[in-house]
Amino acid sequence: MSLLTADQKAWQHDTSFSGLNEAIADKAIFTRQKEARIASIKRAAAAVGSPLEQFRLNRVLYHEYQKFQIDSAASYALKNLTIAKAAKSSNLIVTAKLDLANIYFPLNKFLEANELLESIDQHKISKDQLADYYAAKAEFYSHYLANNENDEYQSRVRLYRDSLLTILNHNSIDYQVNATVRNIKIGQTKEAQIFLLNALKTTDEKTPEYAMFTYLLGMDYAKQNESAKAIKYYAQSAELDVGFAIKDNASMQELALLLYTTGDIDNAYRCTQSAIEDALFSDSKFRTLHISEFYAIINTAYLKKEAKQKDELRLYLILISALSIFLAGIAVYIYKQLKRESRIKKALNSTTVQLSELNRTLNSTNLRLNEANSQLLEANKIKEVYITQFFDLCSAYINKLENFRKVLNKKASEKHLDELIKILRSTAMVNEETDELYKIFDRIFLSLYPNFISEFNSLLIAEEKMTVKPGELLNTELRIYALIRLGITDSAQIAAFLRYSLSTIYNYRTSARKAAVSRESFEQSVMKIGLIEA
Repeated sequence: MSLLTADQKAWQHDTSFSGLNEAIADKAIFTRQKEARIASIKRAAAAVGSPLEQFRLNRVLYHEYQKFQIDSAASYALKNLTIAKAAKSSNLIVTAKLDLANIYFPLNKFLEANELLESIDQHKISKDQLADYYAAKAEFYSHYLANNENDEYQSRVRLYRDSLLTILNHNSIDYQVNATVRNIKIGQTKEAQIFLLNALKTTDEKTPEYAMFTYLLGMDYAKQNESAKAIKYYAQSAELDVGFAIKDNASMQELALLLYTTGDIDNAYRCTQSAIEDALFSDSKFRTLHISEFYAIINTAYLKKEAKQKDELRLYLILISALSIFLAGIAVYIYKQLKRESRIKKALNSTTVQLSELNRTLNSTNLRLNEANSQLLEANKIKEVYITQFFDLCSAYINKLENFRKVLNKKASEKHLDELIKILRSTAMVNEETDELYKIFDRIFLSLYPNFISEFNSLLIAEEKMTVKPGELLNTELRIYALIRLGITDSAQIAAFLRYSLSTIYNYRTSARKAAVSRESFEQSVMKIGLIEA
């Protein structure tokens, strides 16, 4: 698998890809809009009595369903075939058969589609229908070729596409698009690229035509092995397809596969999930079959990456906890030593011998502090080698401890005992470091489970959903359930980590269960947040 180039990494922040993520998040909205439009057409069709008008409206519904719900599109094509036969109109019969054959391709009904196409006498149909016939034959062999690699089928695709180009008006958009597809297939990518880039300049960005041109441009760049540009245009096409509620689409599938080959596992997984949802929604057997071939590979890679991140997070939590305990132990040790020195100084202050003994004690303490500092430096060296990601944090802790030691040493040397005791009794330093620890934990946890808050809120009744204050990542209650999500379910452990009493933790957990949609399975549901459903 090739690694991402610098251009590809920069592209990941491009607005086109962020737009795709937003479109995927709003997919349900676009689907409802599509269904509302179809319902409106159906109401109009229900009031029509004329067979010819019914035929026309059925075709409108056929085209609405063609890339949305394929079975429904097939049903309207069959209805039109019945109407055409009843009207004994050869022209309408051919139109209905071509529609039905085209919708059989994504259903993998190749025998039925071929039977329909073979029943059409190409010598007795109009020029427009002949163009549709050649296009249908080319699509038939293209779909069949995807499931059965065969040189004969490849030659037939070229034959019917060339036949189509001979009868199309050379100034028409259909001719230009089909000629561009042919150029891409035969390797004339530069010529195709010129046409498509010019076409994008003159096409409205919010139209199906723009989606088609960007898809072809992505295909063209993929053919040239320019992955970054191919991903960019596939993403633009996929975003438009999602916005148009096109469920039987190739852009998302091609984008997912290309992202995987460039090493972008997260985005590849997200696009694959969306493509599978659309394929199942539309009942496109053709798309479902092809995306299932590489879904398992992408899903496995994603699971491995997620497992690695979980292991790293657990390791970081253990190391931070150990470091916090170590620093607390050092603080307690220093505090006890300074109290001892204070008592010795007061007891021996009357004589030079006593003062000398006190100085020796202070020197001994300084030696022990230096030894402790050496141990910290050694621990820092180990962290540099094994945990580069936590170098800054550990280095900061060591520097703070060194400054704290100097302040304490200075106060002791200058005999400012009241100030020394005041500093030692203060918990400000521990509180600040604890807050920083929680911020780091929140940031790492949310990078692993970015949707944790929304998914957690989905388990609560509407009026009890949680929000975090500006500047916060997690509040105390969310942090408790973040630990539970990581497998730390013992309230005593949670209380120790968050520095709360055991009763406080029990109260938080009880309050959350009372606010849950399902109290019995609430914490089990929390444990499943972020899991990939089979």
